[in-house]
Amino acid sequence: MKQFLKFVPVQLTFFLIFGIIIGNWVGFQPLKLFISIGFLLIILTFFYFISNKKYQPSLIFTMLVFSISFFIGISTITYKNELNNKLHYSNSTEFVVDKPLLLVIKIQKELKPNKYNNKYVALVEQLSNKKTLGRILVNIQKDSTKNNFNVDDNLVVKTHFQHIKKPLNPYGFNYKKYLKNQQIHYQIQLNKSHVLLLENNNITVKGLAATIRTKINTSLKNYSFKNDVLAVINALLLGQRNSISSDLLESYAGAGAVHILAVSGLHVGIILMLLLFVFKPFHYFNNGKLIATLLIIIMLWVYAIIAGLSPSVVRAVSMFTALTIGMQLVQRSNVYNTLVISMFFLLLFNPFYLFEVGFQLSYLAVFSIVWIQPKLYKLWNSKFWLLDKFWQLFTVSIAAQIGVLPLSLFYFHQFPGLFFLSNLVIIPFLGFILIIGVIVILLAYLDILPQFMADFYSFVIQLMNGFVSWVSNQELFIIENISFSLALMLAFYAFIFIIIKWIENKVYYRLAFVFISIIVIQFIFIFEKYELQATNEFIVFNQSKKSLIGMRNGANLTLNSGDSITQNDYVIKPYIISIGIGDNFQSKELRNLYSFKNETILIVDSLGVFDIKTVKPSILILQNSPKINLERLLKTVQPKLIIADGSNYKSYTTRWEKTCLKNKTPFHSTMQKGAYIFK
Repeated sequence: MKQFLKFVPVQLTFFLIFGIIIGNWVGFQPLKLFISIGFLLIILTFFYFISNKKYQPSLIFTMLVFSISFFIGISTITYKNELNNKLHYSNSTEFVVDKPLLLVIKIQKELKPNKYNNKYVALVEQLSNKKTLGRILVNIQKDSTKNNFNVDDNLVVKTHFQHIKKPLNPYGFNYKKYLKNQQIHYQIQLNKSHVLLLENNNITVKGLAATIRTKINTSLKNYSFKNDVLAVINALLLGQRNSISSDLLESYAGAGAVHILAVSGLHVGIILMLLLFVFKPFHYFNNGKLIATLLIIIMLWVYAIIAGLSPSVVRAVSMFTALTIGMQLVQRSNVYNTLVISMFFLLLFNPFYLFEVGFQLSYLAVFSIVWIQPKLYKLWNSKFWLLDKFWQLFTVSIAAQIGVLPLSLFYFHQFPGLFFLSNLVIIPFLGFILIIGVIVILLAYLDILPQFMADFYSFVIQLMNGFVSWVSNQELFIIENISFSLALMLAFYAFIFIIIKWIENKVYYRLAFVFISIIVIQFIFIFEKYELQATNEFIVFNQSKKSLIGMRNGANLTLNSGDSITQNDYVIKPYIISIGIGDNFQSKELRNLYSFKNETILIVDSLGVFDIKTVKPSILILQNSPKINLERLLKTVQPKLIIADGSNYKSYTTRWEKTCLKNKTPFHSTMQKGAYIFK
């Protein structure tokens, strides 16, 4: 590990990542960055010649190299950010939100549809006849067009840009932030009357890959591959998870096997082993090893293109490209170094990968397997070959889970207790499933697939789905709704690192660090418990066509609603998980009057009946579209704030907002601005 940390690319990658984080957090002007890097390079060149004369690098030279790596990190995310490009559609003088505009867009990617819309990522090529660039989320009503659009389709649309909303309730999934990391900042909503399909003469690599995938799917359907089986084949081999049902995805997540459905290092590694076997005879010819290596790399990248060049595929193929070069052309390379070098160049290519959950989980899992698995494997040795292989697989699964567990708990708040069982059963056969799958796809594409082979492969996939479903139904072993903060995640990673280092070399000072890390974790638990007990809140949640008010006193939460509320309600689930109260809440009926701190809060509902003679409300909450004269009410009550929740008609909310603006009274609509929280 010490040699690994001294490896120069590791140090440069660390400063690159630090620069990317700072560059994403703080906006920098591209010109100033260019000047700064140029100035540092001049100084570096000067000290380079001085170091050469002394035959050893100076401390200043080393610090300059690290500084340049840091500024390169800032520069990559600054220059890669399309918002900084003058041609980005949002920088156009014609760009306006919520006003009809004429656009020419090119479909780049098909996303998983929801109940109402087909979804795509598109490139805005023209805005009001001016050339532009920049990606956008496209929503097209399902009932407005019979056929879906394809990658590379050019569309002329007349519509208006819309903001992508932040989560409307506390701790909800931030889809806006997720899309921002993919450089998608606005969305449009279309129906059939808004769309004109142009003739397309410009086919891109992604468009060609999408056409091949469509042909493969059509061929597979002709051999009776249907529904979940076809969806799993698409996910396993073609990197497309759009057609997987929510129930099947939840089953794989509950069984701790969802990584199997994403083409990653595991899948590409198996394909690489197959290619190494196929091209092994080339080694007996002159320059055969070089030719075999080139062919393997080309085929890996062809597979990556067919799989849609998703971030997980690009990561895996990049890493195994470096590994193939190391194994075939150079002396056997250090896996740590290969891992870091692939990460360095991937982040140079696209620094936004750093903020993707898949990127973080992938590298943590591989690093943990390489570092921790050998130590676990040495704990027990079996003389029986089969037992030894199962023990090897078990330790690989445990090592990977140790590496990703804190991050998984932070993002997903659940722990699949039987993950080792599903991985022990599926992974030994995954190579067989992938290899046979490649053969099945190839034969089906050529229309020469024997039906018995198609039926057998379909049976194998159904068997795997059935096993995963059975494991996920063992609810006793699935621990859900785990509250896990960022501070706790970092503390646990520090604990894992320190305890592994202590196992490597059991010296006193490392044992002391183990105890210190345990104390830090306990301190964080105590602090978060104190923070939970010390917080009081009154929350007006946003719930479509309903009203929901929460009153929190420390760890006690009371939810007031017209309907019964469960722990898994999509509105409150993220909130109760994140603050750590679990199912410690009670439900009550809505009242017309609340008191919180020094505020008196009056509910005005659909009846429009309220009593302001005996009480002087400071805040009014409008629910269920009451038919009231708001202007008269404002003059009578003179409240500090008006809140309209999600139970009101949008037309009413718009009218109330104008009335409040006219009377200079603050107005908050939960449908537009999200839940309102009184601390």
